[in-house]
Amino acid sequence: MSRIVRIHQNGGPEVLQIDEVDVPPPGAGEIAVQIKALGLNRAESMFRSGHYVEAPVFPARLGYEGAGIVTALGAGVTNVAVGDAVSLIPPKSITRWGAYGEVANFPAELAVKHPASLSWEEAAATWMQYVTAYGALIEVAQMRRGEAVIITAASSSVGLAAIQIAKMIGATSIATTRTRAKADALRKFGADHVVVTDEEDLPARVADITGGALARVAFDPVAGPALESLAQAVAERGIILEYGALATAPTPFPLFPVLAKTLTVRGFLYKEIVESPEQLARAKRFILDGLASGALKPVIDKVFTLDQIVDAHRYLESNQQFGKIVVTV
Repeated sequence: MSRIVRIHQNGGPEVLQIDEVDVPPPGAGEIAVQIKALGLNRAESMFRSGHYVEAPVFPARLGYEGAGIVTALGAGVTNVAVGDAVSLIPPKSITRWGAYGEVANFPAELAVKHPASLSWEEAAATWMQYVTAYGALIEVAQMRRGEAVIITAASSSVGLAAIQIAKMIGATSIATTRTRAKADALRKFGADHVVVTDEEDLPARVADITGGALARVAFDPVAGPALESLAQAVAERGIILEYGALATAPTPFPLFPVLAKTLTVRGFLYKEIVESPEQLARAKRFILDGLASGALKPVIDKVFTLDQIVDAHRYLESNQQFGKIVVTV
C-alpha cells in the first residue's frame, strides 16, 4: 500500500486527502516511479475545483509532474532501467495518471534522465513550465531573435520560463505584473522590461519600449477583460497565445484590434507538444541543452511536504509565489 493523494469530490484544497492505495504494477509502455518530489500547477487546482478541461472520475488522482527513481518497468520499455533517476514530462491526461503520492505509474516515453546537477525539487519543477513556454513561443509563434514578446502573469513558473527562453534565443521580454510587489524581482530575474498593469497603460508602454513597433507575440494565461489591452499592444499580424483562464470575469473578444491588425488569437495547451513525437523530441533537446548550459534553471518559491498538500494548494491559490511550488515525498 502507498500513500496517494486523491479527491473524492470537487471543491477547495480541503478535498485533497491522503489515502492508502494498492497501486497496480505499470502497464505496457509504462514505468513505476518512487516519487521524490512533485511540482504544483494551476491546472491541478482547476481540476480539483471542477473548472478544468478534463473532468475527474472519483476517486481521482492528480498531479502532472514529478521526479523520482524508476522501480519497475512495463512490457516493452527500453528507454530507462530500474534504478534510473528520472523526471516526468506531464502526460496528455490528468485523469489517467497522477504524480501526487509515493508511487506513480507514468508513460515511459515521458520519462527523462535529467542532468545530475538538478536537485529532486528542481527536476520536479522543470517540464510543465518549459514545455509550455517552449511549445507556445518556439513551435507555434516561431519567436525569433530581436522580437518583443509580452509575457503576462510573468512571476508564475511558466512566465519565468518564458523570460528565460526569450533571453536564450535573443528576444526581448516585456513582463507584466498587476502590482509593484513583484516588479523588482522580475527585473532582477532578467526581464528586459516590466509593466505594472494596475498603474501603467500596457499598449502605450509597449509602444514606447519597441519604438512604436509593438510586440509580435503575447503569451497570456489570464484572458478576461485585459485581452482587449493585450490585443492593442500586439503588432499587425501578431499572435496572442492563450494558455490559461485565470481571470474570473468573462473574456470579451477584442474584435476591432483583431480585425484592424489581422491578429491571431490562439489557444495553446502543453499537450500539443506531448502528442507530437517530433515536437516533443525538439522540446526535450532544447530544454536539456538549456538546463545543461545554465540558460534555463527552475525557480523554486517554496517547498512543502506531502502531508502539507492542502496547505500547498492554498498557497498556490494565494498568488504570492514567485516561481514554482514543490512538494517533497
